[in-house]
Amino acid sequence: MKTMPAMLDRLARRLTASPAIALLIALALIVGGLTLAIQNDRLGKVEKLRQASVQAQILAGSLAAPLAFDDGNAVREYLNAFRKDPAIRAAAAYDDKGRLIAGFAQPGTVLPASAQLAPPAIQGRDLVVTAAVAQEGSRIGSVYLRSSIETGLRRAMRYLGIALIVIFASLLVALLGASYASLSHSHARLEAEIESREKAEAALRQSQKMEAMGQLTGGVAHDFNNLLMVASSGIELLERTSDPSKRDRLKAGIRQAIDRGAKLTQQLLTFARRSPLNPEVVDLAERIRGMDTLLDRSLREDVAVIFELPADLWPVEVDASQLEVAILNMALNARDAMPNGGTITISAHNQPEPGGQDSVVLMIADTGVGIDSDQLVQIFEPFFTTKGVGQGTGLGLSQVYGFARSAGGDIQVESEVGRGTVMRLRLPRTLKALPKPAARPIETARVDDRRRRALLVEDDDTVAAMVGAMLDELGFDHDRVGSADAALERLASDADVDFVLSDMMMPGTMSGLDLVRAIICRWPGLPAILMTGYSAAAAAATSEGVRLLIKPYQIEDLAAEIDAATKAA
Repeated sequence: MKTMPAMLDRLARRLTASPAIALLIALALIVGGLTLAIQNDRLGKVEKLRQASVQAQILAGSLAAPLAFDDGNAVREYLNAFRKDPAIRAAAAYDDKGRLIAGFAQPGTVLPASAQLAPPAIQGRDLVVTAAVAQEGSRIGSVYLRSSIETGLRRAMRYLGIALIVIFASLLVALLGASYASLSHSHARLEAEIESREKAEAALRQSQKMEAMGQLTGGVAHDFNNLLMVASSGIELLERTSDPSKRDRLKAGIRQAIDRGAKLTQQLLTFARRSPLNPEVVDLAERIRGMDTLLDRSLREDVAVIFELPADLWPVEVDASQLEVAILNMALNARDAMPNGGTITISAHNQPEPGGQDSVVLMIADTGVGIDSDQLVQIFEPFFTTKGVGQGTGLGLSQVYGFARSAGGDIQVESEVGRGTVMRLRLPRTLKALPKPAARPIETARVDDRRRRALLVEDDDTVAAMVGAMLDELGFDHDRVGSADAALERLASDADVDFVLSDMMMPGTMSGLDLVRAIICRWPGLPAILMTGYSAAAAAATSEGVRLLIKPYQIEDLAAEIDAATKAA
């Protein structure tokens, strides 16, 4: 409910929205002031007339005894007492015949020669009243009283003061109205200008987004075309050659192209913050030293890598694969900043925070060309890159930033042109213990007296054919259905299967996750594994503890997941 001051303020704003309205308000105030003054003057005269009538009645009562005893001196004494009142212009007493007995009149005023009773009246600027003098019910005379209402100067001063107040108030309202109207017009122009500027800024942001998307699309399309070229030409050459060594090289090239495509897709999902995380307690020093071979293959021969990793680093809880990708992306960025070679130093140290969250700081420093200060604030923006089209997607450092934020840390960059760059990745310390090392060999298939059976739930025919071939290779017979609803019907008629392998996103009323939930309720001992390439679905499955394979995957990954699922069941 609005308060009264707020409503009055809103009304005032509306009434003073233009100078014309303000002028009308001022004129209304003047008319109202004049009307009030006239009404006040009329009421004042009526009150004065009443007071004069009362005075005449009092005088008549005082003169009753002197007139009864025909005592003229006493009558004159009573009348002379009224001379001291400057408002009394004349006063007189008359006998029962109307003859003047005594009285006085101020200069310019004449007493009536004879008495004549009449109602109180206003004559000019004077009030004239008469009253009968009576004794025991008989009239023995009358009195005459004439008094001034108010002096002209006094009346003029009083009404002039009221008029000045009204005029000044009217002028003030007019000035406020004009000022507010001018302010309203200025405010309207300012709002229009702000709206126009916001539209221009929105158009500029949209243009920048489209430019970034174009740059991203060009880079990603170039990379994927290269990968598709390797895969398609490799398959074609495989069909044309029987040389075992050449076939092995071609298969290795195709596998490498597929792995690169999967990595690029994973990067895109990470930048979109849609990639499911699998946090684990990690020994940073051990994990980074284990990347030396990968770094050697990824960097040029003229780039040296130095590790400065103390043995007493605190453990951190992160997604290990995302950590390795982040370190590799920073190393590749450092490599590109050193076109003539140089040194990359990877170091780390514990950073205690009294009263706060302890952390481990991982630093990657290079001796490259550095980053200009204008570009330093943009390097973590998705799609930002200083490289040409086809030479980079602008996603590497954005992935690092996304990883740092998802891990609960942050990243800072210091750079000087010509002196190199230092990136500091801060990761929160975990108090959880490091997992005990356990070497678990990957089993390609579990030897059994009978071939085991699997139910494959996949709507894509091509994917189903490839996954089915993997299951055959691992020693499984399998039945294939195209939806979760069909899978439940199949299990209801024959639940004699060793496990269910299902896609996440399928046509029908149920998703793969819904299928797993139904299996847990109806066949609690039946292992179920989901597979997907859709990140949001993967995150949902991971949050419920469902076993999951991320597409694309290799036959070894499928074998390991099947083995773990059947053992857990």
